[in-house]
Amino acid sequence: MKIEIKLADYNDHKQGKDLVYLLNAYATDPMGGGEPLTSETQENLASELAKVPHAFSVICYVDDQPAGLVNCFEVFSTFRCKPIVNIHDVVVARDFRGLGVSQKMMEAVAQIAKERGACKLTLEVLEGNQVAQNAYKKQGFSGYELDPKMGQALFWEKPL
Repeated sequence: MKIEIKLADYNDHKQGKDLVYLLNAYATDPMGGGEPLTSETQENLASELAKVPHAFSVICYVDDQPAGLVNCFEVFSTFRCKPIVNIHDVVVARDFRGLGVSQKMMEAVAQIAKERGACKLTLEVLEGNQVAQNAYKKQGFSGYELDPKMGQALFWEKPL
C-alpha cells in the first residue's frame, strides 16, 4: 500500500476534484452535518480557495485514490505576534480509516506551519466525536484556556 501526502494545488484539475469529493464525503457524514455541499460550492471550491492567500490544504492518496484531506487557514496571534494555522476540516474517507491517514496529514500540516513561522495550530472538534478527539490528543492537541479559573474557550458562531 502506497500512502502519499501532498500539499494540494488548487489549480490542478484532478486535485481540485479530489478535494471536493473528499469534502463532500465529510459534509454528508453525520460528523459533517449530514448534508452534501451545494452544487455551487462543488463547482467553485477549488478555484475560490486558490484566491485565498493564506489557505492551504494537505491531501492524502492511498494507492492513488483520494483518501484524506485537511483544509487550513493562516490567521494571526496578536498575543504572540506570529501566525497561527487553523485546521478547518479534517477528512478521512470511510474506506481508508484506520490506516493512520489523519496522523500523517496532521504531521504534514504541523511541518508546513513550522515553516511558515506559526506559533500554534488550532482546530475545533465536536464534543461527541471521540474518535477525532483521540486522534487529536495523539498529536498533542488539548482544550484551550488562558486561566483554569475561567475555563476552556468555547467556539461560537453567528450565521450571516
